[in-house]
Amino acid sequence: MSEFRIVRDYPHPIERVWRVLTDPELVPRWTTTGQGGRPEGFAPVTGTKFRFIAKPVASWRGIVDCEVLEVDAPALLRYSWIGDEGATPSFVAYRLQPIDGGTRFTWEHTGFTGIGGFFMCRLLRSVRAKMLTVALPTVLDDPKLPA
Repeated sequence: MSEFRIVRDYPHPIERVWRVLTDPELVPRWTTTGQGGRPEGFAPVTGTKFRFIAKPVASWRGIVDCEVLEVDAPALLRYSWIGDEGATPSFVAYRLQPIDGGTRFTWEHTGFTGIGGFFMCRLLRSVRAKMLTVALPTVLDDPKLPA
């Protein structure tokens, strides 16, 4: 089974990071880098079924089906991830903790199976690293975003 974790520290309070990660109006501003998508029907409420909608490519329909499995605001959001119809779900968790001077954010994506899962894990890790290093800080640093 394959998985990855990316840990980033941001010089912002945990409430601001949580808001940018979970506000449906703000999520597309940091997820649409690379092949990421905009959420449709997302709310940080356990049991909510939602989709990420992205641009389809030759071997992918551009839709990820998800369901919120666990919420402990502002510390944890966990949801299932099904990138292909009928595929086995994998699982994404956002873990936030306050640190001196800001917030530590850990993105975990677990449950990839088989050789296809191994390659998908590598691809998504690369895309997520860019999102969390470039796109998310840009949104967090936006002075127009209310505190």
